[in-house]
Amino acid sequence: MPQRRPCLSTATEALFTQPLLLLGGAVVAAPLFRKLGLGTVLGYLAAGVVIGPVLHMIAGSGDILAVAELGVVLLLFVIGLELKPSRLWHMRRDIFGLGAAQVVLTGLAMTGIILLTDLLDWRAAVVAGFGLALSSTAFALQILNDNGELNSRHGQRSFSILLFQDLAIVPLLAMISILDGNGGEQGSSAFTEIAMAVGAVVAMILAGRYLLTPLFQVIARTGAREVMIAAALFVVLGSAYLMQVSGLSMAMGAFLAGVMLAESSYRHELEADIEPFRGLLLALFFMAVGLSMDIQVIVDNLLLITLAVPVLMMVKAAVLYSICRIAGSPHNDAIRIAMLLPQGGEFGFVLFTTAAASGILSGATSSLLISTVTLSMALTPLATLLAKRLVSEDSGEREQMEEDFEGAGADVLMVGFSRFGQIAAQILLASGRDVTIIDDSADRVRQAAQFGFRIYFGDGKRLDVLRAAGIEKAKIVAVCTQKKEVTDAIVDLIRAEYPDVRLYVRSYDRIHSLSLRARDVDYELRETLESGLLFGRRTLEGLGVSEDEAYDIGEDIRRRDEERLRIQAQEGIQAGRDMLHNRPVKPEPLIKPKRPVAPMVGEEAGPHS
Repeated sequence: MPQRRPCLSTATEALFTQPLLLLGGAVVAAPLFRKLGLGTVLGYLAAGVVIGPVLHMIAGSGDILAVAELGVVLLLFVIGLELKPSRLWHMRRDIFGLGAAQVVLTGLAMTGIILLTDLLDWRAAVVAGFGLALSSTAFALQILNDNGELNSRHGQRSFSILLFQDLAIVPLLAMISILDGNGGEQGSSAFTEIAMAVGAVVAMILAGRYLLTPLFQVIARTGAREVMIAAALFVVLGSAYLMQVSGLSMAMGAFLAGVMLAESSYRHELEADIEPFRGLLLALFFMAVGLSMDIQVIVDNLLLITLAVPVLMMVKAAVLYSICRIAGSPHNDAIRIAMLLPQGGEFGFVLFTTAAASGILSGATSSLLISTVTLSMALTPLATLLAKRLVSEDSGEREQMEEDFEGAGADVLMVGFSRFGQIAAQILLASGRDVTIIDDSADRVRQAAQFGFRIYFGDGKRLDVLRAAGIEKAKIVAVCTQKKEVTDAIVDLIRAEYPDVRLYVRSYDRIHSLSLRARDVDYELRETLESGLLFGRRTLEGLGVSEDEAYDIGEDIRRRDEERLRIQAQEGIQAGRDMLHNRPVKPEPLIKPKRPVAPMVGEEAGPHS
């Protein structure tokens, strides 16, 4: 008689089927949406909507969302690892200036709109208005991370605003306690909660300064990688739990732990250990938001939500754009920030649920607000795509990134990383030499960093940037910038401040070479000389000339060119013309020209090339 296979319990079956559905949805949706140019965040969100509210393959998302919030926690820890305390202090004006202005102004604006529409009483309107003022840390940071813009100026300002919003959760929860109507007892409780939060932050800073690094030193001596991973997760989850118990967000605790370890020698190892967990759990978070979308609430209040979501996003975008412009952001950066943070945030869920439990909001109103926030999250990736159309490409503004020169300093400091510099750097790196590279193009810095180059964002015409990049340690400074005037400005600055530094410079043309030699650079090379000589040699070989003969001819041209440069440096650009190989032909024109033809100058003219 055949044995019956044991049946899985309902709980055990769910343990297998739910992860399979979620992982399958992520595997299908993320590549598809990325291929369509819509980003992985919207893909995860769409997968959650299809699996949950549409097909009802997973019922309820509360437990999944609770676990998935760890993705946001780990994300903030990794970001904290990139921010040294000194750099965080440098951001204080954006955090407490822009962040506070955004929360207060948006909260008051949304409260006023709700009161004008007479949808809620004043207490509920205040809670709803300030709850909607908060933005989604997870959505915004993931989009910045996907686009490689986290270290850009607008990315750092966006992060500063989000960081203040995380801090604002404590006074906003205290506000609910005060509005609950229990008088002085609640006011005293709110004061106690704020004091606990401040105490927890101080405790975190002290523990991070005096305990975390020694802890990882002890664990590293064991040589067990799995123990290091376990310790990293313990620190992240422990700090998150401490902050949650004290009334702050879990993400804030993880962020502080990351900042405290930012100067640790184990920073890169910790980041590598956490990264796989962060990516997977963050994807799960976005899918859980999609699962939590209540289609019935949206259908029952379709007209109201259809009006509320765009009003919310437009008001927040207008406030963000205005305060960023006032704070000095250029138009393009202000547009990017405004279209990145117009949505509601996950902490809005906490406020609305708490307000419903205390009786300030009804259950139906809370569900309506949560649906509005969820839909605004879903529209965020589309808003960022719209931002790309709204920015002015011809405004003359260059994208800016935060200047961070941690780890800079090598035998060679290269200023400018265009095609010329990239080829030169390959030779230096192939020989085992370290090269520190600075460039003022944010796009070029991002692209080069993806290939593992030690490259930093900075303007080589600034003395403070050159010092931060390690010019005092460099044996040679290689100036490989493209524009002649930029090159001259950098050379003049270095010659004035560091006259003993050896300067190797990319030259634009023959006249520029003479100008650089007059500035006493150690070596200069026209950007087209070597390629032109090689091209000519290969053409000769194609015509049947032997490789040796072609090489000798090329070397003769090189020798003549150098001799001409010496003569021209003394007698002027027109000197040494007899050393040129030419066969002048002057045919009579069929039609007499109406005006004299100007002689060629610059790179194309024979004597000047």
